[in-house]
Amino acid sequence: MKYTQGRYIITEKSAIAREVYSFTVSCPEVAAAACPGQFVHIRANGFTLRRPISICGIDREKGTLRIVFEIRGEGTAEIARLNKGDLIDMLAPLGHGFTVDNSFGKVVLVGGGIGTPPMLPLAKIYGEKAVAISGFRNASAVILQEDFRRTGAETILCTDDGSAGIHGFVTQPLKELAEKGGIDAVYACGPMPMLRGIAEICRENEIYCEISLEERMACGIGACLGCACRTVRNDEEYFAHVCKDGPVFKAEEVLW
Repeated sequence: MKYTQGRYIITEKSAIAREVYSFTVSCPEVAAAACPGQFVHIRANGFTLRRPISICGIDREKGTLRIVFEIRGEGTAEIARLNKGDLIDMLAPLGHGFTVDNSFGKVVLVGGGIGTPPMLPLAKIYGEKAVAISGFRNASAVILQEDFRRTGAETILCTDDGSAGIHGFVTQPLKELAEKGGIDAVYACGPMPMLRGIAEICRENEIYCEISLEERMACGIGACLGCACRTVRNDEEYFAHVCKDGPVFKAEEVLW
């Protein structure tokens, strides 16, 4: 796994929802090596442990990455205080990303809450071949829908309370699409109960599925064992590191 550690310039910053921020970071060597599904490990001023944030955009021509994150504690709150022109301390790119197969004719990208941003690089790759299903608590938490539409992907929005889009969970439209057939792959990121439901739908309909697990991390490079998860490979159970072996796994490999 090739990664670098450095301090990079923030070239753009915006608030895209309540306590959700988008940063564009100039980091040519990272952008050249990054792939969808990987993450960056950011050091917040005054904190020892880094915070993992999924990659939301990769622009190799401009040499930039886009990250979108939600304030979930003091560390991410400190990161959110950074502004355009400031330096951000990143270890990146980290982790095992999604498998991209240009032979796929139709894919479904499922994001739940802050698990939605890592779906955007896949939408840019697959374009009109993709259906992007996004789920949020309510209308005020909705992010990135216009970004998905600009890729050419079909977009389906769900909210828990019905204040925007479909009233219900992302598994509802996924199940309907799966039963119609013609899906080559499903990619997903979000809360564990959501991923479990998606994995079950894909298993029942014999659809290839990759999921990105959200897990607390310390080192980010597989050294500390802090983000172990139970998986199975070649009929043998073992503990994998979400930060190094993942965060993306084949759904069939994860022991729920």
